Amino acid sequence: MRRVSFLVAPLVVVLAACGAENIAGQPQVIGAPDTGTSETTGEAAPTAAPPTVVEPTEGGPCPYLDAAFVEETNGQRVAETKTSTDDPPACYFYRADGDVQLAIQIYRGEPDVAKAFVDQAAPVDSANPAELAGGWAGGAQPTDTGAVYAVAKEGTAVVVATNQEQTLKAKLVAQEAITALGL
Repeated sequence: MRRVSFLVAPLVVVLAACGAENIAGQPQVIGAPDTGTSETTGEAAPTAAPPTVVEPTEGGPCPYLDAAFVEETNGQRVAETKTSTDDPPACYFYRADGDVQLAIQIYRGEPDVAKAFVDQAAPVDSANPAELAGGWAGGAQPTDTGAVYAVAKEGTAVVVATNQEQTLKAKLVAQEAITALGL
């Protein structure tokens, strides 16, 4: 079985070097470097660190994305689906050759962490702005291995990475997940 390394690059380059893994399967926050000082106190300003990209741990269907929808939207047959143990789980959809064709991770928690997760996946300086109805905002961009679409609203982030070059495919998957989960 091939690892989901294609997902790590577009979502979070720094996490590959950190190698953080959480036995319980819950997103684990990695400390970010101190990047500045607060204007009012002169003390270091707190910086939100994004959650790690979680690895799939279980085979089985994604509870909020149907494999047939992913096949039709991403344009490739889904041979296998795996999920993480998070709530809601990250979902990984595999091609017949064992490579991941599409992955989605949802973070729920602090608004600053959700925004940091989106900015890490689709950095403000390089990504095209992305918006969805209901106040979702973030970025979309092609990557070396496909495309990424990442949006956040309050304390929730949705990050989709695909092996296809079109960000529209990842956007449609993000919309479907948001609707299915009632986010």
